[in-house]
Amino acid sequence: MTNYVGSTFIALSAVAALFGTSLAYADDDGARRYAVTVTNITRGQILSPPAVIAHNDGYKLFTLGAPATAELATLAEDGNPVSLVSAAAASGSVYQAVAGTGGIPPGASMTIEIDTTKKFDQISVASMLITTNDAFAAIRGISVPRKGSLTVEAEAYDAGSEANSENCAYIPGPPCGNAVHDPAPAEGFVHVHAGIHGGASLNPAKHDWRNPVAQIEIRRIN
Repeated sequence: MTNYVGSTFIALSAVAALFGTSLAYADDDGARRYAVTVTNITRGQILSPPAVIAHNDGYKLFTLGAPATAELATLAEDGNPVSLVSAAAASGSVYQAVAGTGGIPPGASMTIEIDTTKKFDQISVASMLITTNDAFAAIRGISVPRKGSLTVEAEAYDAGSEANSENCAYIPGPPCGNAVHDPAPAEGFVHVHAGIHGGASLNPAKHDWRNPVAQIEIRRIN
């Protein structure tokens, strides 16, 4: 399905690979390694390279009803996880932050390995639905299992940072391919996404979804 991914999105994935995939906190307090598998369960949305973050209670990926950070907005609008991962890694509440490389087509999965510790035992994940203006799939502050695995479902959220014009001039995913910000006013706060309604360029029969949009397995491997 490589021809299903727009050239702009391919370039963003390459940027994620170029800047490196893992940034970690200096303290190693009994690190435990986990495999985080993100499965796309939509019918017509590609998920962007995910950002996977191991942290404690002090880190919040976002707060519903509050503005998205600039880094989360970049992921939600452009599908690029690099700035979100870099900002997270700079926080004293984060142990490790990892950026995936390449998109996740419908029905496909991507596994990313990440380390946690007893003090940093929560996982958050974010990934853009790339045929949207600023929709992203996410889980927040999920406690890792001591052994074995757990699977959680990720809903689609709206970053509130870009108007939902559904205009191809401002959408990175197919059939569009443009990572340009829509200057029109947006909602200004993170909320549950209302889906695709058939605006300027998008067809709900192809690109709409019903929550959840991803399944995420967190499995201890070491």
